[in-house]
Amino acid sequence: MAYSQADSWTGELRQPSANLLLGIVFVIATAGLIYELVMAAVASYVLGDSVRQFSLVIGTYLSALGMGAYASRFIGRDLEVKFIDVELSAALIGGFSAPALFLAYSYTPSFSLYLFGTVILVGTLVGLELPLLVRILERQFELKELIARTLSVDYLGALIGSLTFSLFLFPQLGLVQSSLVCGLLNAAVALASTWVLNGDPKAMVRARLRSVVVIALLATGIGFGGRFSELSEAPLYNGEVLVAKQSAYQRIVVTETAGHISLFLNGKLQFAGVDESIYHEALVHPAMASTAVPKRILIGGGGDGLAVRELLRWPEVESITLVDLDPAMTDLAQNFGPLQQLNEAALSDPRVTVQNADAFIFLAEYKGAPFDVMIFDFPDPSSYGLGKLYSMSFYRRAAKHLAPNGSLAVQSSSPYYAPKAFWCVVKTLEDSGFNARPYHAFVPSFGEWGYVLAKPNSFRPFRSLDSAPGRKDLTDEKLALLFSFPEDMKPRVTRANRLNNQVLVSYYESEWGLPPVTTY
Repeated sequence: MAYSQADSWTGELRQPSANLLLGIVFVIATAGLIYELVMAAVASYVLGDSVRQFSLVIGTYLSALGMGAYASRFIGRDLEVKFIDVELSAALIGGFSAPALFLAYSYTPSFSLYLFGTVILVGTLVGLELPLLVRILERQFELKELIARTLSVDYLGALIGSLTFSLFLFPQLGLVQSSLVCGLLNAAVALASTWVLNGDPKAMVRARLRSVVVIALLATGIGFGGRFSELSEAPLYNGEVLVAKQSAYQRIVVTETAGHISLFLNGKLQFAGVDESIYHEALVHPAMASTAVPKRILIGGGGDGLAVRELLRWPEVESITLVDLDPAMTDLAQNFGPLQQLNEAALSDPRVTVQNADAFIFLAEYKGAPFDVMIFDFPDPSSYGLGKLYSMSFYRRAAKHLAPNGSLAVQSSSPYYAPKAFWCVVKTLEDSGFNARPYHAFVPSFGEWGYVLAKPNSFRPFRSLDSAPGRKDLTDEKLALLFSFPEDMKPRVTRANRLNNQVLVSYYESEWGLPPVTTY
């Protein structure tokens, strides 16, 4: 294929550099895919509804790639230097995309505008890179060889980018550091390109200096990555932040206000120490009081250990299996002093076994003796990954491992603020073969909060709560009142939540109408 010397400097490109240029194609593809995933993940965490946000971000990003590819036709001279400048721009903007977007969410009212502006800008820059590099490579290969090699390396780089992001970068570094590290890699390759590519020597020296500046900025950003998180989180939480860590599954934040700690997972309040006993006593004790001899207990979720604390008040309990996906959460409950004090070192009790596993898979694979009581204290069904834990498939799996006279309790969001979501959980349990009795409690930090008590057979009268000493709020008299609903929380007609429809997630998002607080 002919190569127009009007497109670039007239120096000769060394033949061995062809493989190095294909290596640059690989890095471009890897970095571009990671930028795309980072921005989609930020959108899903901040705005909720991961399917919608990933669809919108990926669709917009792909369109921007096309815009960049088309725009490359207007670049006619000095391809090597312009390619390096485009790569540096992508590295700088893509690298700082995650911290900038989180700051935009915390401090500006127009997050979506910043989000899609960044997506279009980064996508356009990445879209420019490959066509420019192809035009540089055309002096090395015939057309069929050029297309085959560049596209195969490009697609391979995208695969490696997706694997690197999901298996290493995000679990180990979080979104902020992941984007900065990717930008640094991108800029380092741009610097290397100043030696690999031929061009006007003076222009290459200037490009080298620009590369060093961008690398320095990104390296500084990596060094201050934690500060970015602190600045973004500062407006979102009241009180002093005691713990802020990104696990492989979620952002965990513990704050302290007036001597009481609060736990936030993915930015959403899980408990406030000032009134958490109301929530956890209402979750645990009705199921225990409706079971004759509750010896074997299963808890799904509840990695903070507070529900376990309440279960251990019952002397009949012989074993508790806590199934929580995130080892970082259960480790915190066992080893972080203020939380360990609040849960009364419950997870260190010899009767408690902690299994860090997906509860959905745990029930599918469980081969042991049936449980007398199951307590499901999962986060609200704000995503499809959580919605499956409120599905008919999940409850039918639970039924297989629940003793015939056993009891099951589910935290079920608010019957006042999200009535369709709440009554959908009731409907789902009933359609799964349970007798279900909804109830609610007023938790000042949450407002009216709902639960469902379910049994495979008929209900029996509650045993006295005097069997569980140490309670702060719930009494036998209050227990009876939990099952009475006023007119403004009356039942709603809903569909059951199935894996193939996930209507509960739609109910939940439409009724709460607020995005979750940001995560990293």
